Amino acid sequence: MTMTSERERAQAPPEVETLRTRHARGSGRIPRWVVKTASPVALVGLWQVLSSTGVLPRDVLAAPLTVAVTAADMWSDGAIQSAVLASTGRVVAGIAIGLVTAVVLATLSGLFRLGEDVIDAPVQMLRTVPVIGLIPLLIIWFGIGEEPKIALIALAVTFPLYMNLFGGIRNVDATLVEAARTLGLGWFGQVRHVILPSAMPQFLVGLRFSLGTAWLALVFGETINATSGIGYEMNTAREFFQTDVIVVCLALYALLGLLGDFVVRMLERGFLSWRPAFSGN
Repeated sequence: MTMTSERERAQAPPEVETLRTRHARGSGRIPRWVVKTASPVALVGLWQVLSSTGVLPRDVLAAPLTVAVTAADMWSDGAIQSAVLASTGRVVAGIAIGLVTAVVLATLSGLFRLGEDVIDAPVQMLRTVPVIGLIPLLIIWFGIGEEPKIALIALAVTFPLYMNLFGGIRNVDATLVEAARTLGLGWFGQVRHVILPSAMPQFLVGLRFSLGTAWLALVFGETINATSGIGYEMNTAREFFQTDVIVVCLALYALLGLLGDFVVRMLERGFLSWRPAFSGN
């Protein structure tokens, strides 16, 4: 009996364990977009409950429904469109100036030792000065028009971009440069095909950080005799204690910041498609 059962076990096909792929393991999970939107929706719901029960008075913070109605009214009046256009124009101009300045300075100081000796020390000194503290000087130099606002944004953008690009260039693996030199690439070829592509990930990180800094600088810049823009609308609302308008302006800042971050993420997918990266478990 025992020999028969052992023979049957020997002739029986081996047990096959089914391995679940990563896609199959995640098929039963909650979609990521649900998880991402759950916490903001819950936060807004809590905010509405606290406002409806009187825990949050209107003069402290307007209710979400009130903010939504105010936003609709401002949209119908064209106030939001004009404010967004004015503020976005200042940010784009400031980022363009800061981007060109940072790329030129970081490239010269990153690729050449003489450039580092001449450029890096003054940049390190200037970046420790609070940008907001330069507003009085910018007003004296440029007046109270659009120039000081754009200059403030450009300064706020330049230093993080410079630091990240300079660090990216100097952290390129020396073995890659040596391999490129061995394969016969000249200096320009090494810079174009090895150094700059290797520094691109850190540069794009700096660009994402600079976008947030640009909108922060804009808030202070639009206090300089501004007659248009999101900051102007917010300062006007502050004078009349209109917390609903202030929240609408803050939401506009947040949405524009997210839009800018999304654009940079798309650039990362395009420029860094050659670079495999960890996407989380």
